[in-house]
Amino acid sequence: MRSTTRIVALGVASLMLAACAHKDKDAPLAFVPADTPYVMANLAVMDDATRQALFARADAQLPSQLAQLDAAADRMAKQDPDGARLMRAFGAEFSGKTIEAFAQNAGLDVKGHTALYGLGMAPVMRVELSDPKAFEGFLARLETSYGKKLDAASIGGQNYRKYVFAGSGTEAILAMVGKQAVVALLPADATPALLRQALGLDRPQKSLQDDGRLATLAKAKGYQNWLVGELDLTRALPLALSGNDPLLAALRKAHAEAESVKTGEPVATQLHTAPSCTAEAARIAARVPVISFGYTRLDAKHQDGRLDVELAKDISKAFAGLKVALPGLGSPGTAPFDLTIALPVAQLRAFWSDQADAVAAKPFSCPTLTDLNADFAKLGPAMQKAAIPPFGDLLGLRISLDSLLPGRASAMPSFTGRLIVGSNNPAGLLAMGQMMVPALAQLKPVSNGKPLPLAKEMTAMLGQPAWLAMSEKALALGLGAGEDANLDAALKDPTGDAGRMTRMHLSGAMYMAWMQLIEQKASRLASAAAEISKSDEPSASAESTNNLSADAAASKAQFAAMKAQAERVDSIDAEMHVDSDGMVITSQTVMK
Repeated sequence: MRSTTRIVALGVASLMLAACAHKDKDAPLAFVPADTPYVMANLAVMDDATRQALFARADAQLPSQLAQLDAAADRMAKQDPDGARLMRAFGAEFSGKTIEAFAQNAGLDVKGHTALYGLGMAPVMRVELSDPKAFEGFLARLETSYGKKLDAASIGGQNYRKYVFAGSGTEAILAMVGKQAVVALLPADATPALLRQALGLDRPQKSLQDDGRLATLAKAKGYQNWLVGELDLTRALPLALSGNDPLLAALRKAHAEAESVKTGEPVATQLHTAPSCTAEAARIAARVPVISFGYTRLDAKHQDGRLDVELAKDISKAFAGLKVALPGLGSPGTAPFDLTIALPVAQLRAFWSDQADAVAAKPFSCPTLTDLNADFAKLGPAMQKAAIPPFGDLLGLRISLDSLLPGRASAMPSFTGRLIVGSNNPAGLLAMGQMMVPALAQLKPVSNGKPLPLAKEMTAMLGQPAWLAMSEKALALGLGAGEDANLDAALKDPTGDAGRMTRMHLSGAMYMAWMQLIEQKASRLASAAAEISKSDEPSASAESTNNLSADAAASKAQFAAMKAQAERVDSIDAEMHVDSDGMVITSQTVMK
């Protein structure tokens, strides 16, 4: 089911490209309740050239998504052969087609309105149609490939098709309502009221179109109107933990029934939800109330995005004004891979100690959350230990790679670059290193950034020359020929602006090197797993081998798609900072 959802998202997310300036009473957002816990929708029309560029990117990922769908169908085949066959039938609709061709064949309007949202936690997707007859043809082809008709039903004069997922207590419904396609995942025993609302027969008292929240959000955060999303945790978490959400209740019941068969534990016992769960879920959600996201720039050569995580005021206040004296945090990186992460241990220790004290003063009683009590109880002493020098003086890390070459066979990859450790006491950090590695004892760096070569026994072990340098706030290691010339400048790079926590730069060439390295590691793990499966019990071995084969095929296609995408990337930049509203993560991708 998860892979099916990813395929649907891949096909439909590329269609979220239009909206009207006036309010259309039948637009998808007119059916979205204003209190939905999550939503993703488009609010404006995109030009044809940019839309085609997005389709091209989606097409590059399609083979890996289809391979994963096939792998999921293979795993499902034993427990739910009908579900596996339906998944393959859906995947067959994409065979030999581009995303745009699939959309046209299915009658989906590539310039229409689309919304994905929750009725409670139940996902509903509404997509405008350009050709309702073509959509009916798509459903007919799906049934033909599936091998039988989907279950037909109707309510309030509205016909729909459905498929009940064996063992999960859920059902997928598909319908054409007016000039919109509607797809939803509901409890198998969905009430008439929920069915009517999912199909749009009953409108919400107040819709997202009525309150205009997404448009207001886009303007406030700088999101372009092509795609805007929001997850409201103040609504989602209480629904998830209260036991009152129909979809989650159906999933829990199905799981409890399966467990009861295995263990004998009564279903009612497993389904009991403590009254405190709703209030305690709201307590957690108040710390991170809302997460939102959207594109900030999108055209044939650029794909820039922004993710906003709203935080409680005390969290934002703790970090929004903090300036971390870590070289490189105040400017974009220039190395092919350049990652700078602020880790101001003194401030982090104080913050997490306060959180541990708060949980100790008011522990959780909801059974789902009681493990947090023990986790936070351990956190308090851990934060006290973190105060011990030199760890308590740490400010952060910067990793800069100038080259990365995957090793042959089982050999380690080779690389050149720099590691900078920010600290309020770099001399103390070096002293600890010298205690652990006696070969470093002969080095006597001063806080002027001048690089000193490591001893021959150290460079022999590393397999290449290396240098150490120190400033008043950092200790730096350079590894590889010529890196000594880069250390002094790296130590003088600008430090963090107020609230700045992370920066990253990745070149397209380095991105490709990472993909090759990950692919190499995944191939070795797959080979090792296959060898282990051969030693399993014979009855389990065949199933394990089939699953491994399916996973291997999916991984191979996924890596091929990722490499194809990497070949098109010129650079990726990202940064994270905290302001008075919360945490902001931005990214900028430049395509070749």
